[in-house]
Amino acid sequence: MSTIKNKTPRYIKIALDIARRIDNLEFKEGAKLRGRSTLASEYNVSPETIRRSASLLEDMGVVIITQKSGIFIKSIKKARIFLEKFNEKNNLDETRNAIKQLRIEKENIEKKIDENIDTLLEYFMQQKKINLGSSYEIPVPIQSNIIKKTINELQFWHNTGATITAIKRDYELFISPGPYFEFIEGDIICFICTAENYYKVEDFVNKKAEILS
Repeated sequence: MSTIKNKTPRYIKIALDIARRIDNLEFKEGAKLRGRSTLASEYNVSPETIRRSASLLEDMGVVIITQKSGIFIKSIKKARIFLEKFNEKNNLDETRNAIKQLRIEKENIEKKIDENIDTLLEYFMQQKKINLGSSYEIPVPIQSNIIKKTINELQFWHNTGATITAIKRDYELFISPGPYFEFIEGDIICFICTAENYYKVEDFVNKKAEILS
């Protein structure tokens, strides 16, 4: 019974095993099957479980059950048909599970494809922006007006016409920093802009913060 799935009810497993034994000619047509108590002991289950197994085999035309005489083998052919039908059902279940798994994998692949497309588009837009101007770098000096402020707060592009491509901080490089990136003293801003806008960036970054009295 090693090929039968664990989720299959016990009485069905036993019915299948008896059908297999009949198909293997361990039991002959017309012969009496062992008593319920003997089978219950052999399969280590209750007599009620054996009764359910025998009833299933009777429904499939494999055995005949008589109240007084017991269980008799009716058809080896029907035993084989029963086994084949169960195997077909198992194969169908396995196919359904395989399709379900493939759909999950397909969704994951499509998600990764979308993520990669987004990355490519972002790279393309970045390259397009770079082509519109030259690349520059400028350090953030002491007491700069932009220290402890984010790119969004400063409206950097609106005020300078420059696009920040990266921030160098000590030994770290922050590529395409988001709107909530906060500047600190010593940051080196990498940006692209037209030549005339470079001076706007220089004035903007070098402007000292107002000191409250």
